[in-house]
Amino acid sequence: MIEAAVAAILAIVAVVVEIVLPGQPVYHAGWYNVALCALLVVAVAAGRRAVKRTRHARARVATIAIVAGAVVAGFAGIVHGLFAPDDQMAIGAPGARIRVEGLGVFAFPYAQAGTQTTTVSLERSAGSVAIGERRRDVGNFILRTFQRDVAFVEARDARGSRLTITQPTGTVFLSPVLMMVHRQTIAGINLPYDSFNVPAARRVVKAVLFNAAQSAMLRGGAIGEPAVLFAVDDENERPLAHAIGLSAGGNAVIAGGLSLRATVASYPGVEILAAPNLFATAIGALLVAGGLVTLVASRRALLAGDDRPHVSQDEAALGELEPSGGQNVDRG
Repeated sequence: MIEAAVAAILAIVAVVVEIVLPGQPVYHAGWYNVALCALLVVAVAAGRRAVKRTRHARARVATIAIVAGAVVAGFAGIVHGLFAPDDQMAIGAPGARIRVEGLGVFAFPYAQAGTQTTTVSLERSAGSVAIGERRRDVGNFILRTFQRDVAFVEARDARGSRLTITQPTGTVFLSPVLMMVHRQTIAGINLPYDSFNVPAARRVVKAVLFNAAQSAMLRGGAIGEPAVLFAVDDENERPLAHAIGLSAGGNAVIAGGLSLRATVASYPGVEILAAPNLFATAIGALLVAGGLVTLVASRRALLAGDDRPHVSQDEAALGELEPSGGQNVDRG
């Protein structure tokens, strides 16, 4: 029975670790899942032998509970290791709605420059769930938000009139917020960038984001403030003269006949980590824990003599009169 209990405990620990520390590549490795499967085989084989050997009903029930719990939780871990999708991120502009298969729809809140938002709503058939910076387990996935830099941009013409900004390739077409989802290398530095259109001026604008440390090294950069480098092209994406400018610290810059301003702020994205099913793991752990407690109590009762059959005083006296060697005695 010891072998079955040890194998069951190790299986439970292995699956619980996958939930506590999600997103580790080792969980999808073949050897990890083979080892978990081997623990289940040992638990089932050892538990079967223990059930056949024991004569006590409570011990049998406890052993079956331990083996069943290991199988339930272990199977959840193996299914996760073999079939769970890769970890992913849901990144949406303010007001965007992004559907993720198997989860639901993430509704990203509206935001303005200078304000900070930390939660995103997950809309499911059972209702809406608020996802924040603290982990939230939703069955087969663990969700949490993380903060990333985005740029609120503003475009004006030479007379100071505000111009409409569109993002044909963005998640929200009419949005002044650049999500900076792409990356490119400039002077050996890997930087996030995005682009937007100004239809009224027939301009296409590319924007590259520099963090506070990188901005301090640029000419025109503000110390301690991030900056956005604008490069303005015509509607056919051909470069224009005098069309590059750096907007640092939220200040406007003239580039390509436009007055452009960028304000860098934090906005939440959602990290989606696959994990073993929490309900199955909890049921398995409770079965193993309950079985172990029952088994220990049964052993203690047996050692204390509580499970010995009770005999009457006449039967005890009669046993004392019966001689050794199995000889019959005439009681008449």
